[in-house]
Amino acid sequence: MSKDFSATRLDVRAFAQAEGHLQGQAPLSAFKRLAEDAQPHGGAQPEVRWQAEGEFVPETGGAGQVWLHVTAEVDLPMVCQRCLTAASIPLLVDRSFRFVANEALAEQEDDDSEEDVLAMSREFDLLELIEDELLMEVPVVPRHDVCPVPVKLESSDADFEQANEQKENPFAVLRSLDVGKSAD
Repeated sequence: MSKDFSATRLDVRAFAQAEGHLQGQAPLSAFKRLAEDAQPHGGAQPEVRWQAEGEFVPETGGAGQVWLHVTAEVDLPMVCQRCLTAASIPLLVDRSFRFVANEALAEQEDDDSEEDVLAMSREFDLLELIEDELLMEVPVVPRHDVCPVPVKLESSDADFEQANEQKENPFAVLRSLDVGKSAD
């Protein structure tokens, strides 16, 4: 018997015990917070592609461990901070989460363990977790590996330098005023 699981209301324990598998894709606009980091773009809207697998690891004398393995990817349209042109920044998430009975236990165990620990839920929003993980992958300073246009690496240009050369030195002006007073 196969059970249908919902990505927005996932019973994590049942999903893990069934060794469930979910996958899908959705337009970037479906992930509101992630879409806020994106630049407006022309053409087709980027797609967030994701999948999740449940795993139940039995424990002798215990309730067993519930795991959720998640992968997700999207090419996020941003502006390269080096050349200031459009850049498609690939974001990739590949993480595993162990679930425990409640929030207090999750907080306590998360500090002491290598893996990410979350609280068990019968109505877990998998898509929200995917969005959170993708948001953590957004670079602070997005840029191309190799910019498509030459990057200007100067602090000033010729017009700026020429304007500075044409200005009279303010101390020379003061000196000329002082010279005129001493002649009186």
